[in-house]
Amino acid sequence: MFTFEAQRNKKNITPACRQAGICNRLFMSLNSIKFEPTEIASLYKNSLVEVNAKQQLLPQSDSNIGSVASGMKYLGENKKKILVIVRNAIAAHIPDKQLSFLTKLLAACNLTLADVAVLNFQDHNSSEFNEILSFFKPKVVLLFDVEPGEFGLPMIFPQFQVQGYKDAVFVSSPSLEVIEPDKSLKGKLWVCLKKIFNL
Repeated sequence: MFTFEAQRNKKNITPACRQAGICNRLFMSLNSIKFEPTEIASLYKNSLVEVNAKQQLLPQSDSNIGSVASGMKYLGENKKKILVIVRNAIAAHIPDKQLSFLTKLLAACNLTLADVAVLNFQDHNSSEFNEILSFFKPKVVLLFDVEPGEFGLPMIFPQFQVQGYKDAVFVSSPSLEVIEPDKSLKGKLWVCLKKIFNL
């Protein structure tokens, strides 16, 4: 129906309009539309990007009731069991600029937003450590602006040190906002990411 309407309306365009090139702009192909990752995230914030884990990822069973009750909201799909912990008091998960930077970091590691779960630690505390680990079952945990002890780890280690604990590998670093403009910090983070993801 849309094609028929577009063709019918295309016939009614005046020669002056065609000569000015307006016709071409009115009937642009959908295949030529390009979006930034942050724009896509804003278009699908309730269905594509933010996965409501209690309804879509976990089958209902008695063992999942605690996870359902916790109501952890996160960004991504956690396909590769990579947990990204951020802290932001303003955004629900992560501001657009930091999301764009994180997306580039993930792409450099041959990952996408679907491979990770981004959890805003702003409304959580160390007492939820075991619950978070059992809910996400991460193999890798990247802590941005959250100290290991504050997250609930029973040890303290310096930033940019790859640290194993239980069945996961942890790395602590400053916030994405601090790392992005600083080449030195980016380099330190990149060394850790290369080691973790065998790049």
